[in-house]
Amino acid sequence: MTFTPLITGGLETALNRVLYRDRSLKAARQRLAGKVLMLRLQELDFPLVLVFSESQLDVLSDWQDSSDCSVSLRLSTLPKLRDRQQLTSLIRSGELDVEGDLQVVQQFSALMDLAELDPAEYLAPWIGDIAAQGVSQAAQQALKFVQRQVTRRQDYLGQVLTEEWRVAPGALELAWFCEEVEAMERSLNALEARLAQLEAK
Repeated sequence: MTFTPLITGGLETALNRVLYRDRSLKAARQRLAGKVLMLRLQELDFPLVLVFSESQLDVLSDWQDSSDCSVSLRLSTLPKLRDRQQLTSLIRSGELDVEGDLQVVQQFSALMDLAELDPAEYLAPWIGDIAAQGVSQAAQQALKFVQRQVTRRQDYLGQVLTEEWRVAPGALELAWFCEEVEAMERSLNALEARLAQLEAK
């Protein structure tokens, strides 16, 4: 059983709800009408093809026609697309590989930037405004807590590997080793030069 239809369907529903419900986004949506943006995520073995129209967005995994723009990126880079100012630096750093019309990515980024991504707004009709706001804030705090825990665990693992278990060398040890290798290389070069002089005699 493949999860591809589940991923594309869920993404399509979420993006249509966020990008096509708000009337204030109409002008930004119209710039993308008729455009096709292909996202190639390194973590997925199929592309996500976003086909924009005036009334909705279709998300497909199989697209035979050409796309206006194709973007290759990692899943972790996807949230950064919301910030239009970061696009150039993402391309320069190699996190974003763009082929085709760059304006399509810029317009998609602008549309995502303008969209209100507030979970409380989507929960409110079912559980009420106050409860939705409380759930949203609790979820944000939980996410921050998880991020802090992950960072702390990564730091701890790095220290254990270099200091306690001695599996990986520390930064100073690595620098010393590189200097020793370079010194040995210089000594060998000098020895080769002396041998060549002796042979010439």
